[in-house]
Amino acid sequence: MTLFGRYIFRQAFSALVMILLSLTAIVWIAMALKQLNLMTSGGQSSWIFFEITLLILPDIIAIIAPIALLIAALHTLNRMNGDSELIVMTAAGATVWRFAKPLLLVALLVTGWLIAANFLVTPWSLRALNDVFNKVRTDLISQVLQPGQFASPEEGLTFHIRERNSEGHLLGLILSDTRSAAEQMTYLANTGDIVKRDDKAFLVLHEGQIVRRPKGQDATIIEFDSYVLDLSTISEKGHGEGPKPHARYLGELLNPDPTDYYYTSNPGIYRAELHERFASLLYPFAFVAIVVAYLGQARTTRQSRGSSQVLAFTIAASLKLGGIAAGNLFASQAWAIILVYGLPLSGLLIGSYAAFAAMAPRKARPLPGWIAGPLEGLSELGAQLITVPWRLIGRRGRA
Repeated sequence: MTLFGRYIFRQAFSALVMILLSLTAIVWIAMALKQLNLMTSGGQSSWIFFEITLLILPDIIAIIAPIALLIAALHTLNRMNGDSELIVMTAAGATVWRFAKPLLLVALLVTGWLIAANFLVTPWSLRALNDVFNKVRTDLISQVLQPGQFASPEEGLTFHIRERNSEGHLLGLILSDTRSAAEQMTYLANTGDIVKRDDKAFLVLHEGQIVRRPKGQDATIIEFDSYVLDLSTISEKGHGEGPKPHARYLGELLNPDPTDYYYTSNPGIYRAELHERFASLLYPFAFVAIVVAYLGQARTTRQSRGSSQVLAFTIAASLKLGGIAAGNLFASQAWAIILVYGLPLSGLLIGSYAAFAAMAPRKARPLPGWIAGPLEGLSELGAQLITVPWRLIGRRGRA
């Protein structure tokens, strides 16, 4: 790489890091504020709070990284043009690829992170996050089930106990689960116990009733002497179906288990998730091509580049939004795979062609002789017609 190429690479990479850190911090704060109830009403420790918010970061960074690259490329080329660096290099004969190569190298680094995140880091972090949530949901003895208080470890799930006796038995227990839109479940028990086996926790209820209220139907009451609830699968989100498709590794997406809950309910989700991970690797290069097509041309300081920046960002963002919509459509319609790969490829190819055709310095093509000769004669005749009368007027004035 030339000295000028290394200079562009440093400028673009430093801008990418700063923008990525800024956007990630903003999103992380927003996510952290949503999880503050873990420390307030949920009674969880600050370590659990930070563990949950940190495990979300790999997936967030994988989403933000291409957008950060887009903004960094826009900033770099716009700043270099404002400092007349693009003008000087273009006047020295630099082609559009001299500006594009360093940006494409930065896009290659972003793509490398996307490969690691899509196929390794994000599935691991989401699985670890699910384990933490299960731990929070099942750790009810000291952190959620406080005597005389209503506690909600998650929205729609409410616990209440009257007291806990000296032997550790829960007295006067109420459990309300209103998260399912199909039905609401309420568990009432005179006594209850938390029993742990290996990594699982069970709530054993004694002498109580189950009030089941299906939507649009009358409630039914079931009495029991003893009833066991698996706290790790107590919600409708956890029926033992395993990780969601977004948390699956590549091998699990290529060869899904035929008995998997998500695969049996909607096989298209696995298909869409698999191809979305591969298609996302094309967007960094497409974004660079679009930015170079709009901002890679040297312009004077009097020429406004604001509209070009807005157009480049709008087209790139629309391309990404269209890819997300195509992925959702591909889950139900197999033909949408054309859109999943076609959108980023079209942005890459069209942007590259436009950048080369409109911005590469080109040598002027000479006109054919049968056209150049008459044009030269006409230009000489026009010059004489203009200059001769003025010369005659000048002589008369001096006379």
